[in-house]
Amino acid sequence: MSRICVDRCVCFDRSFDDLLRVADATGATTLEALQEETDFGLACRICNPYVRRMLRTRETTFSELLVDDGLVSIGRSRSRG
Repeated sequence: MSRICVDRCVCFDRSFDDLLRVADATGATTLEALQEETDFGLACRICNPYVRRMLRTRETTFSELLVDDGLVSIGRSRSRG
């Protein structure tokens, strides 16, 4: 099974390392505040949960899929009944 590595906003080609540097330099502590400082996360928005976590934890590379800051389970489905 291949591993994933999410480390950037693909639509704007902005690495999370770069975004963290901008956040540190400007004092941005929320996704919205950081988006006021630089362009990212406005097209497909897939990176937004990663940037929110990055701002909380300072992590810049992720090995799991996030949706709205929750983990996405791949390859499993649950029946509700």
